[in-house]
Amino acid sequence: MHHDPRPCSVAIGLGSHDLGVADATACLYRRGMAPLILFTGATSPTTRARMPRGEAVHYRERALGLGVPDHAVLIEPRARNTGENIRFSRAVLDEAGVPVSSVLLVSKPYEERRAHATARRLWPGVTFVSASEPVTFEQYLASVQDDRMVIDMLVGALQRLLIYPARGFMAADPVPAEVAAAYERLCRAGFTSRLIVGGAGVPAAEA
Repeated sequence: MHHDPRPCSVAIGLGSHDLGVADATACLYRRGMAPLILFTGATSPTTRARMPRGEAVHYRERALGLGVPDHAVLIEPRARNTGENIRFSRAVLDEAGVPVSSVLLVSKPYEERRAHATARRLWPGVTFVSASEPVTFEQYLASVQDDRMVIDMLVGALQRLLIYPARGFMAADPVPAEVAAAYERLCRAGFTSRLIVGGAGVPAAEA
């Protein structure tokens, strides 16, 4: 999204397989970009073995290990998709009495746009600033050590940008023609494990 981080009411780290999200959130906290962190996420087939206690719990442990104080970290341990990340985080912050006018939304680098569009749709009236670990694509692949999984996830994230606005799950964002063409090429090449079967936006040969 190319947003410049700025101070917000809270930093929300979206759960995933990637502990780099926790690292980036902790770094932003130490820079004074938010007085409070909330990590959100349960487990998924991708993270069950890597994070058996849940994504939010593992993220919190990582942040504490990086020097973030215990009192500055909340968790939301139930969310299993991006929509639930936003809705459940909002509920936790409401229950804790935390006033929220702006959110530093921290995700995997390739999920920034999807997370931002989802948050805009589900939490109106709040300003969202997207952030992620500042790495190149090559550095990211090296850190995850599973190129196939990353590309499959990129393709799945793009499909959701194409189909979710019509379903009311996220705000609409334009997808450039060259990006849509790359998505279709990757689908035809077999990077389809994260696609929603039967979803619009899937090339006919893969639907």
